Amino acid sequence: MARREPKTISLALGSGGARGIAHIGIIEWLTEHGYRIGSISGASMGALVGGIYAAGELDAYKRWVCALSRGDVLRFVDLAFSGAGLIKGDRIIDTLRSMVGEHSIEELGMSFTAVATDIDRQREVWISDGPLFDAIRASIAVPGVFTPHRYRGLTLVDGGLLNPVPIAPTFRDFTDLTVAVNLNAQTPNADESVDEDTRAKLRDDTPASINPDGETSSQPSYQERIRQFLEDIGESLTGREEEQIGVFDLTLRSFETMQNAIAAVKLAAYRPDVVINVPRDACAAHEFHRAKELIALGYRLTDDAMGSAAT
Repeated sequence: MARREPKTISLALGSGGARGIAHIGIIEWLTEHGYRIGSISGASMGALVGGIYAAGELDAYKRWVCALSRGDVLRFVDLAFSGAGLIKGDRIIDTLRSMVGEHSIEELGMSFTAVATDIDRQREVWISDGPLFDAIRASIAVPGVFTPHRYRGLTLVDGGLLNPVPIAPTFRDFTDLTVAVNLNAQTPNADESVDEDTRAKLRDDTPASINPDGETSSQPSYQERIRQFLEDIGESLTGREEEQIGVFDLTLRSFETMQNAIAAVKLAAYRPDVVINVPRDACAAHEFHRAKELIALGYRLTDDAMGSAAT
């Protein structure tokens, strides 16, 4: 009997901050089960994870991101001190570039497209050639958080602003299946994808403090004091009472609401073969220290979605 060739996949990886770490588990499930990823289009974290996978360094990135603590995340914040954004983004991009190496998109082992937004002309930009990290830096430039990226004469910001689930770039592909990952999905009911134990793990917010001798300590570390200071500022901006809403919280919720609406329209219009829905309450956008749980969540959700598609 002839050996069955693995199915080829076009993978559309969506935007959604730290929830994008779930893309790692999704890619791992697909490759472990004999699917060959022939094409990736990504917006924001989808472009970052997808680009690193296309460059052949996803395992290195997984080890790195799984080792991050909340304090480590703060080390990559290089303040811009400008009105265009809070963070320059050079520190994180330089770290990733040293890990992955310099790559041209044309020389990757598969078709890759990073989706960004041209803020001046108010339209999508598909970057499918040139330096990989220019494409990634443009696609992750969340307005108000990262400064815009000037590239090829354009002022580019986060691709999720206009296309949080970038399916359209896959239309030119000759693959068997198109799989789209939506990181802004509705929260499932208690009997659906994300069980309460998983939610509890993702919500758990009590990291242990380790002193220089390797012993746990009840005293907050210097990094924890910085984190608490930043959280205190956030609480003062967002407010904790239900009847109050601060301008910072309002901005974040408005951006997410817009992405949710656009994602629903894109998925209805383009109809991929399989949709993997990662619930938007799986974690907050900045919780990159949740990597292990998010990777496991992506793996399990892919198992559910691909299993359903096969029946």
